[in-house]
Amino acid sequence: MSGLVNIVVIVAVVALVVGRQLRAQKFDTERRFWVLPVVLGVLALRDPHLIDPHHKVDAVALLVASVVLVLAMGVVWGWTVRLWREADGSLWVKGSAATLAAWVGMIALRFGLYGIGSALHVHQSTNALLLTFGVLLLVRGAVVNWRARSVHSAAGLHVAS
Repeated sequence: MSGLVNIVVIVAVVALVVGRQLRAQKFDTERRFWVLPVVLGVLALRDPHLIDPHHKVDAVALLVASVVLVLAMGVVWGWTVRLWREADGSLWVKGSAATLAAWVGMIALRFGLYGIGSALHVHQSTNALLLTFGVLLLVRGAVVNWRARSVHSAAGLHVAS
């Protein structure tokens, strides 16, 4: 995909995810949280120019740093989500002000990595952003699902994978 299409996809997914995260919603225990991240990862990994061929070491280092960063941010983001049980026993989730702060922090760190890449003259594919965004969503989903299982386990309920 072209860089412009990738940016449109990323903006659309971010708007969808942030919008959904900031409003209360019933936690769907049957939802496959990993589908969107896998789709984003597959789209990103199809790019033969994911790594700048003229600056391979720097490009790989930036990509690894990005992945490590989003792994940490995904965990933080997953812990900012509020979970609670309603009177009927249903589990609900909602992002908090800390969720929004995590997004702002993640975007600022992302710009910092792009700045480092530019200073090193490394071409940074938008597919690298797609890949790391997929990793971020996967980790956040895993953390929230793990936390939901803990809440359900404490109540003696079962949560499907």
